[in-house]
Amino acid sequence: MTNQWRHLPAPARPIAAATDAAVVAARDHDTEALTSAVGDLAAQDQAQVGLILGTTVRLLLELTHPDGLDGDDIRTVLEQSVRSAAAWQPEVDPHVVLVLLAGALGVHDEEEPAVKPEALARHSTLLIAHLLGPRALPELMTMALGEIERAQLND
Repeated sequence: MTNQWRHLPAPARPIAAATDAAVVAARDHDTEALTSAVGDLAAQDQAQVGLILGTTVRLLLELTHPDGLDGDDIRTVLEQSVRSAAAWQPEVDPHVVLVLLAGALGVHDEEEPAVKPEALARHSTLLIAHLLGPRALPELMTMALGEIERAQLND
């Protein structure tokens, strides 16, 4: 793990490092590196991974849609992110991406089975890589963790 994450709370550092590695691999279309990073993410506490990745996705959706999201926007994000990922990750599952988008927006169906750790890690990082565009992931991860901390302090 690099020192770029040392400012984060200790439990978040390995999640941030693995997410960064996965996003870099996704941007480079490096299947082997993505599989390794996904394995690292899947080995972490899934409640924390889901919270951090979900918050990061939500922030990216807000940044890319500053006027708000509607159903057409979500459909477009879903279609574009799945098409982009499927070009080199043919096992990408549109339903998993839809579940992740719904969860990030707080409209997840409680009766929907939980996404398995490896699928959560792979699909979340593919979605983040798509939404991130030219932005830097460290800044977004820091923002996401700041939001999580504020929410926990206000509960």
